[in-house]
Amino acid sequence: MSCLGNVIWILFGGFAIALEYMVSGFLMCCTIIGIPFGIQAFKMGIFALMPFGQEVVVDHASTGCLSAIMNILWFFIGGVWIALTHLLLGILFCITIIGFPFGIQHFKLMGLALTPFGRSVQPIP
Repeated sequence: MSCLGNVIWILFGGFAIALEYMVSGFLMCCTIIGIPFGIQAFKMGIFALMPFGQEVVVDHASTGCLSAIMNILWFFIGGVWIALTHLLLGILFCITIIGFPFGIQHFKLMGLALTPFGRSVQPIP
């Protein structure tokens, strides 16, 4: 089921979202200061390409204080706008019964877009 969901997701906008994350990640990696933010954009791009069958979990091995500071910077630089976009798309998809699973995926992406540092994407067992 997750394979079929990912194929439908890619056809109806998932590829565009993933491409947007990848291009922004590449642009952020052009500067030394933006490399950590670019890496997080790549992580979100990979997750946005195939969100079915994966989940976002808190990475307990991450550095606590540094990831908190980076999340605060990320939030104010652009994370809130990315999260609001996923919230709007999630609400629009949840209007119909057919789009409900895709709305849930946008809500998962919204959570990752708010605080990407200190989180990792893992397959659902």
